[in-house]
Amino acid sequence: MISVDSLAVEFSGKTLFSDISFVINENDKIALMGKNGAGKSTMMKIIAGVQKPTRGHVRCPKDGVIAYLPQHLLTEDQCTVFEEALKAFDQIFVIRDRMAWINEQLETRTDYDSDEYMKLIEESSDLGEKFYSLEDINYDAEVEKTLLGLGFEREDFTRPTSEFSGGWRMRIELAKILLKKPDLILLDEPTNHIDIESVVWLENFLINKAKAVMVISHDKAFIDNITNRTIEVTMGRIYDYRANYSHYLQLREERRAAQLRAWKEQQKTIAESKEFIERFRGTYSKANQVNSVERMLEKMTIIEIDEVDTSSLKLKFPPAPRSGDYPVIVDHMSKSYDDHVVFRDASMTIERGQKVAFVGRNGEGKSTMIKAIMGQIGFEGKCSLGHNVKVGYFAQNQASLLDGNLTVFQTVDEVAEGEIRTQIKTLLGCFMFSGDDIDKKVSVLSGGERTRLAMVRLLLEPVNLLILDEPTNHLDLRSKDVLKEALLAFDGTLILVSHDRDFLQGLAEKVFEFKHKRVIEHFETIDDFLVRNRMESLREIERKN
Repeated sequence: MISVDSLAVEFSGKTLFSDISFVINENDKIALMGKNGAGKSTMMKIIAGVQKPTRGHVRCPKDGVIAYLPQHLLTEDQCTVFEEALKAFDQIFVIRDRMAWINEQLETRTDYDSDEYMKLIEESSDLGEKFYSLEDINYDAEVEKTLLGLGFEREDFTRPTSEFSGGWRMRIELAKILLKKPDLILLDEPTNHIDIESVVWLENFLINKAKAVMVISHDKAFIDNITNRTIEVTMGRIYDYRANYSHYLQLREERRAAQLRAWKEQQKTIAESKEFIERFRGTYSKANQVNSVERMLEKMTIIEIDEVDTSSLKLKFPPAPRSGDYPVIVDHMSKSYDDHVVFRDASMTIERGQKVAFVGRNGEGKSTMIKAIMGQIGFEGKCSLGHNVKVGYFAQNQASLLDGNLTVFQTVDEVAEGEIRTQIKTLLGCFMFSGDDIDKKVSVLSGGERTRLAMVRLLLEPVNLLILDEPTNHLDLRSKDVLKEALLAFDGTLILVSHDRDFLQGLAEKVFEFKHKRVIEHFETIDDFLVRNRMESLREIERKN
C-alpha cells in the first residue's frame, strides 16, 4: 500500500493543488484525470520521486518499487535494444555479482576470526536472503518476450538504440519498467507512440500481470479497458471514484448537477437573508434576529461548482507565400542503417497546395522520409525542394526539445523577430497561456501545454510547406479539432504523419503508404484509402501488416 499524504504544490505565488491525500492499494488501476495544466503530471512525478512537493509526502513500503514512464524521453546511448532492456535487472545483477565476489573472498581468505571476515559472512547472508527470495526466471527469455510484445522484431534486438525514433525508445523504456514487475507502475500518455497490437498487449499485461497502475491518457478506450478507479484533479483538489472512465463521466455530471442545485439554493438563501437584514436593520424588535442572520452569513461556506474546461485553442496559420509548382520531389530514394533497410527506390511528387498523409506501421520509414526531406540525414537517390519553399517542421519529439529552464514567454521571445515581439502575450493567449501562465518554466508544463507552446513557435514565420509528424500526441480532443480546422484553412502544402483517423478524415487528399520497405502512392483521400482496404482505422494497417 502506497499512501499520498497532504500533498501541496505552489509556485510563483499560485497553488496548483493542496491537501491532497489518498491511498493506492494493490491491484488498483487508476486513471488520473483533469484538464490540461490541472497538475496531473506534477502529481505523478511527485509519486515517482522525481519532483518534490511544497508540502506533504508519499509513503512507500521499504522494499516497494515504483516505476515511472514520463511523456518525454531523451536517451542517448550506444547499447543494443536487448542490452538496454536487460538493464531492468541491473540491481539483481549487482547483488549476484557482489555475492560471487564475497564467496570468492570467503573461500580464499584465512583471517577467519577477523572483523572483516565476519562482516563478509553477514553481508553474504543478507544478500543471499534477498537474492534467493526473488523469482527464479530466465532473464533473456523475459526480455525477448517483452520486446516482441511491444512490437520489436528479433533482428531489432542487436541494433543500437541510437537508430530508433523517439517512439521506439519510449517502448524500450516501457519494456524496462514492465520487466521490473514493480508494485506501482506510473504511465504518462503511454499509448502516444505505440501501434494497436502493442496497445492490446500492454492492456493485457496491465490487467492480468501488473500490480497497481496509475495512468494519464487521452485514449478513452485504453483507460476504459484497464482502469477500475478514477481520480480527478480539479480546482486544486481531487475527487476519487471507484469507477472506470466512462462511469466516472456520468458520476461527475451528477456531482456537478448536485453542486449547481445546492449553489442555487444557497444563493437564494443569501439573497433572502440580505434582504431581511436590509429591511429590519435598526428595528429594535428584530435586532436579535438581524444579528443572528448576519452571523449565519459570516460563517457560511460558499458552495463552489467544479470548473468546466471552457478554454479553447485559437489557431490560424499565416498566409503562405507562393512557392513553385512542386514543393517536394523525391526520386529513387533509398535509406538503410547498416544491414537494416528502411525503404528502397522511393519516389514521390507533391504539388503546391496538396495535403498528403504518410501512413503505415511504426518503423516502416515515415519519420525517416521526413528527416530526409528536411536534410537531417543522408540517403541514396535525390530529393529536392521547389522554388521559394519555406518549411515549418513539427517533429514527433518537438515538445520535448524545448528548454525546460526558460519560461513560456522566453521560449517564444527567443525566436520572435520584428513587430510580432510586441504581440507575444496576445499570441500566447490564443494558445491558452494567460496571466501567470506565461511566467511558468517549461519544465513544469504538461505534455499538452508543451505541444501548444511548440506550435506557437511554428507560427512565428509564414511558411508554405508544413510538415507535421504526430502533432496530436499530447493534445486533448478539443485542441485536436481546432488544429484540424486550422490545417483545413491553411493555403500552403501539407505533409502529415498521424495514426488518428478522425484527425485525418477530410484533411488528406493523397496517401503515401509505407509498407514492406516500399513507398506506395495512392491518388485518393484517406477516407477512400481506408474504405478500399476495408479497414476501420489506420491502426488496422498495422494489424494487417
